Amino acid sequence: MIQTQPMRAKILRSSVDCTSYELVCDRLVELTTAKQSGYVIAANVHVVMTAFWNRDYRSVVNGATIVTPDGMPIVFGLRLLGHLDQTRVYGPDLMLAWCDRAARLGLPIYLYGSSWQTLGKLQDKLVNNFPGLQIVGSYSPPFRTLTAEELQQDCDRINASGAAVVFVSLGCPKQEFWMAQNQSKIQAVTIGVGAAFRFHTGEVSQAPKWMMRCSLEWLYRLIMEPRRLWKRYVINNPAFVILFGWQWLRWYLKGKSID
Repeated sequence: MIQTQPMRAKILRSSVDCTSYELVCDRLVELTTAKQSGYVIAANVHVVMTAFWNRDYRSVVNGATIVTPDGMPIVFGLRLLGHLDQTRVYGPDLMLAWCDRAARLGLPIYLYGSSWQTLGKLQDKLVNNFPGLQIVGSYSPPFRTLTAEELQQDCDRINASGAAVVFVSLGCPKQEFWMAQNQSKIQAVTIGVGAAFRFHTGEVSQAPKWMMRCSLEWLYRLIMEPRRLWKRYVINNPAFVILFGWQWLRWYLKGKSID
């Protein structure tokens, strides 16, 4: 039997899975076949640092079914802690990997979040790129705090669609709180993919592959959206380097025996 529940390692206060695109998709097949709900978080520095400072968010991250190493600093951190073969499992690419698997297996998906315009473009692109992919519904929620009744209506709408997997694009930390809050109400696995909807429609450009490999994606995004992202990168990135450096030093000096 394929091992689909990989080892977890601690990056600061967040548990991250040592996994791959294939293993995540295998695990999703297991969950959807068994009709089990759950949620998947793609962890970058922003996620890890938000979890470091915010106890409630940390509980959400550590309660996830799967937490993938989405950002290269997280990947490098896992490698420094002894997981030498770890590669990136990037949220937008995981979305495409699952769409490919879902199209081949006939497992329906649902799109939740972003704008109606983006959802329309995204559905067209996914259906063209993955023949046979079943997109059984989509919804663009209002850009405000939803009432309990509205949340329940959204969950009912998703359940009625018969979706096996729901991609959630609400941004961090909103999407993670949403997935955790509604896990027991949704009969599907939810995956938080951040800006992936707009990446795949071309509304927001992604960093060149060489910048991603060199862990410079943050710089590209900062240049593209300085007003929105400067606090995230100017504060979080240096704090992560310092805090993880201290974690690694303690791990190394204690004979590589602590998380």
